[in-house]
Amino acid sequence: MNKRLVFITVGLVLMMFAGFEVKHRFSAEQTFSGNEIRYGTSGTADVYELQGRLKHLGFYKGAVDGDFGYNTLKSLKWFQSEFGLKVDGVAGGKTKLKLYEATKDWKPTAADLPPWVVKGGKAAAGGGAAAGSGGGGGGGTYKTTAAGMTQSTRLGLSKQDLDIMANAVHGEARGEPYIGQIAVAAVILNRVKNPSFPNTVSGVIFQPGAFTAVADGQIWLTPNETSRKAVQDALNGSDPTGGCIYYFNPVTATSKWIWTRPQVKTIGKHIFCK
Repeated sequence: MNKRLVFITVGLVLMMFAGFEVKHRFSAEQTFSGNEIRYGTSGTADVYELQGRLKHLGFYKGAVDGDFGYNTLKSLKWFQSEFGLKVDGVAGGKTKLKLYEATKDWKPTAADLPPWVVKGGKAAAGGGAAAGSGGGGGGGTYKTTAAGMTQSTRLGLSKQDLDIMANAVHGEARGEPYIGQIAVAAVILNRVKNPSFPNTVSGVIFQPGAFTAVADGQIWLTPNETSRKAVQDALNGSDPTGGCIYYFNPVTATSKWIWTRPQVKTIGKHIFCK
């Protein structure tokens, strides 16, 4: 009889925990859409929700502007690391659930709401500063020429794009001669303009298997001013590669396919090809 009571009690407790988890999962699903929230996403209610809740916990310091840029990415990865989640910078089901559970008492202010949300008969003043107006990636400035401004406008590049480019250049080529760092930045821009690749900087850099620095985590090292200047020079039109869209280190390359690409020139330890 006692064993039966124990089994019943354990069963009831397990049912209570299961119900609790289902309730929270349902609430999280009502709060966010079913889509993963990734770097580069902008203008969606999910990003506003993500930024607002991260800010409530102290992980995010920027404006709630609906732009999943560099600062939001760093904040999300920090949250994931602190809560024992996979640190991939993607707000999937588990991350959204954990974020919801940690911020159940959060109530958005007008500044936390998307601009299309109507409150009291007026559009809420959501977003604060415009995308890209806040800092990102540890400061630094970009002084582009008229040609650079034209290219930046044509490609739709934001400050967050330039920041993550500097991270990529630093992670991929900080030991290379300066011209080699410009070359890496130029390859990224060449890929953005090439129809065979994603048409955004973040899409190019985070394309699976595209850059070693992303795979080994060196993309998150703080870039120095040399890396930032290399991005600036590439944006201003400098392309030491002559339009290349690939490069590799012949000493460490494991892909046989990359050797089949037409090689243009060697700069430092990298071979650049088309």
